Amino acid sequence: MKYARLTKEQFEELHKEFINFLASQTITATEWEALKSNKPELAELELDVFSDLVWEGVLGQAQYLEHISPQSIHLFALNEDRMHLIGIKVKNDIDVTTQEGFNWLRENLMDENIEFVQAHKEYTDDKNVDKFTLIEQGANITKGDLYLYMSKIIN
Repeated sequence: MKYARLTKEQFEELHKEFINFLASQTITATEWEALKSNKPELAELELDVFSDLVWEGVLGQAQYLEHISPQSIHLFALNEDRMHLIGIKVKNDIDVTTQEGFNWLRENLMDENIEFVQAHKEYTDDKNVDKFTLIEQGANITKGDLYLYMSKIIN
Protein backbone atom coordinates (compact mmCIF):
# COMPACT_ATOMS: atom_id res chain seq x y z
CA MET A 1 0.00 0.00 0.00
CA LYS A 2 1.44 3.31 -1.09
CA TYR A 3 -0.70 5.70 0.99
CA ALA A 4 -3.26 4.87 3.66
CA ARG A 5 -6.48 2.94 3.63
CA LEU A 6 -9.56 5.07 3.40
CA THR A 7 -11.66 5.30 6.54
CA LYS A 8 -14.99 3.53 6.89
CA GLU A 9 -16.71 6.89 6.38
CA GLN A 10 -14.71 7.58 3.23
CA PHE A 11 -15.57 4.15 1.83
CA GLU A 12 -19.23 4.84 2.56
CA GLU A 13 -18.99 8.18 0.70
CA LEU A 14 -17.33 6.44 -2.24
CA HIS A 15 -19.66 3.42 -2.23
CA LYS A 16 -20.68 3.80 -5.89
CA GLU A 17 -17.09 4.32 -7.00
CA PHE A 18 -16.03 1.20 -5.08
CA ILE A 19 -18.77 -0.83 -6.76
CA ASN A 20 -17.53 0.41 -10.15
CA PHE A 21 -13.96 -0.47 -9.13
CA LEU A 22 -15.03 -4.02 -8.25
CA ALA A 23 -17.04 -4.26 -11.47
CA SER A 24 -13.98 -3.21 -13.47
CA GLN A 25 -12.31 -6.30 -12.04
CA THR A 26 -15.39 -8.41 -12.82
CA ILE A 27 -16.18 -8.92 -9.13
CA THR A 28 -19.91 -9.06 -8.49
CA ALA A 29 -21.62 -8.18 -5.19
CA THR A 30 -22.07 -11.89 -4.44
CA GLU A 31 -18.42 -12.60 -5.21
CA TRP A 32 -17.36 -9.65 -3.02
CA GLU A 33 -19.31 -11.02 -0.05
CA ALA A 34 -17.77 -14.45 -0.62
CA LEU A 35 -14.31 -12.93 -0.92
CA LYS A 36 -14.73 -11.07 2.39
CA SER A 37 -15.84 -14.27 4.12
CA ASN A 38 -13.54 -16.84 2.53
CA LYS A 39 -10.43 -14.88 1.60
CA PRO A 40 -10.32 -11.81 3.82
CA GLU A 41 -6.69 -11.12 2.93
CA LEU A 42 -7.67 -10.71 -0.74
CA ALA A 43 -10.60 -8.48 0.22
CA GLU A 44 -8.19 -6.36 2.28
CA LEU A 45 -5.90 -6.11 -0.74
CA GLU A 46 -8.79 -4.86 -2.89
CA LEU A 47 -9.58 -2.20 -0.28
CA ASP A 48 -5.94 -1.12 -0.29
CA VAL A 49 -5.73 -0.94 -4.08
CA PHE A 50 -8.92 1.12 -4.24
CA SER A 51 -7.63 3.43 -1.49
CA ASP A 52 -4.40 4.03 -3.37
CA LEU A 53 -6.32 4.80 -6.57
CA VAL A 54 -8.46 7.35 -4.75
CA TRP A 55 -5.43 8.97 -3.11
CA GLU A 56 -3.58 9.14 -6.45
CA GLY A 57 -6.50 11.01 -7.98
CA VAL A 58 -6.93 13.38 -5.06
CA LEU A 59 -3.22 14.13 -4.68
CA GLY A 60 -2.79 14.60 -8.42
CA GLN A 61 -5.42 17.35 -8.38
CA ALA A 62 -4.34 19.04 -5.13
CA GLN A 63 -2.88 22.51 -5.70
CA TYR A 64 -2.66 23.92 -2.16
CA LEU A 65 -2.12 22.60 1.35
CA GLU A 66 -2.45 24.37 4.69
CA HIS A 67 -1.13 23.32 8.06
CA ILE A 68 -2.26 25.54 10.92
CA SER A 69 -1.05 25.04 14.47
CA PRO A 70 -1.42 27.38 17.47
CA GLN A 71 1.69 29.48 16.76
CA SER A 72 2.34 28.86 13.06
CA ILE A 73 0.78 28.57 9.65
CA HIS A 74 2.37 26.73 6.74
CA LEU A 75 0.83 27.41 3.34
CA PHE A 76 1.96 25.32 0.37
CA ALA A 77 1.46 25.92 -3.34
CA LEU A 78 1.93 22.58 -5.05
CA ASN A 79 3.50 23.64 -8.32
CA GLU A 80 4.38 21.26 -11.12
CA ASP A 81 8.09 20.98 -10.34
CA ARG A 82 8.31 22.04 -6.68
CA MET A 83 6.42 23.26 -3.65
CA HIS A 84 6.41 26.86 -2.51
CA LEU A 85 5.99 27.52 1.20
CA ILE A 86 4.77 30.63 2.94
CA GLY A 87 5.42 30.23 6.65
CA ILE A 88 3.95 32.49 9.30
CA LYS A 89 5.20 32.27 12.88
CA VAL A 90 3.49 34.00 15.78
CA LYS A 91 6.04 34.79 18.50
CA ASN A 92 3.56 35.66 21.26
CA ASP A 93 0.81 33.67 23.01
CA ILE A 94 -1.83 34.22 20.33
CA ASP A 95 -3.41 30.93 19.18
CA VAL A 96 -4.21 31.30 15.48
CA THR A 97 -6.29 28.12 15.49
CA THR A 98 -9.02 30.08 17.28
CA GLN A 99 -11.25 32.61 15.52
CA GLU A 100 -10.10 35.31 17.93
CA GLY A 101 -6.43 34.49 17.36
CA PHE A 102 -6.82 34.32 13.59
CA ASN A 103 -8.61 37.69 13.60
CA TRP A 104 -5.74 39.14 15.64
CA LEU A 105 -3.24 37.80 13.11
CA ARG A 106 -5.17 39.23 10.18
CA GLU A 107 -5.34 42.65 11.83
CA ASN A 108 -1.70 42.65 12.97
CA LEU A 109 0.26 41.14 10.08
CA MET A 110 2.99 43.75 10.37
CA ASP A 111 3.36 43.32 14.14
CA GLU A 112 6.89 42.59 15.38
CA ASN A 113 5.61 39.29 16.79
CA ILE A 114 4.83 38.00 13.30
CA GLU A 115 7.56 36.44 11.21
CA PHE A 116 7.19 35.46 7.55
CA VAL A 117 9.39 33.03 5.66
CA GLN A 118 9.26 31.74 2.11
CA ALA A 119 10.96 28.68 0.72
CA HIS A 120 10.89 26.28 -2.21
CA LYS A 121 11.27 22.54 -1.95
CA GLU A 122 11.92 20.24 -4.86
CA TYR A 123 9.82 17.11 -5.00
CA THR A 124 11.41 13.72 -4.52
CA ASP A 125 10.87 11.00 -7.12
CA ASP A 126 7.15 10.84 -6.31
CA LYS A 127 5.52 14.21 -5.68
CA ASN A 128 2.24 12.63 -4.61
CA VAL A 129 4.05 10.85 -1.78
CA ASP A 130 5.56 14.22 -0.78
CA LYS A 131 2.07 15.75 -0.70
CA PHE A 132 0.68 12.80 1.24
CA THR A 133 3.45 13.07 3.82
CA LEU A 134 2.39 16.66 4.53
CA ILE A 135 -1.23 15.52 4.88
CA GLU A 136 -0.15 12.80 7.32
CA GLN A 137 1.61 15.53 9.32
CA GLY A 138 -1.65 17.47 9.61
CA ALA A 139 -1.96 19.53 6.42
CA ASN A 140 -5.30 19.88 4.65
CA ILE A 141 -6.02 20.26 0.96
CA THR A 142 -7.52 23.69 0.26
CA LYS A 143 -8.50 25.95 -2.61
CA GLY A 144 -5.57 28.22 -1.75
CA ASP A 145 -7.44 31.33 -0.63
CA LEU A 146 -5.20 31.94 2.38
CA TYR A 147 -2.03 31.17 0.41
CA LEU A 148 -3.00 33.61 -2.35
CA TYR A 149 -3.96 36.30 0.18
CA MET A 150 -0.66 36.01 2.06
CA SER A 151 1.31 35.84 -1.17
CA LYS A 152 -0.12 39.19 -2.25
CA ILE A 153 0.73 40.75 1.09
CA ILE A 154 4.33 39.64 1.34
CA ASN A 155 5.35 39.88 -2.31
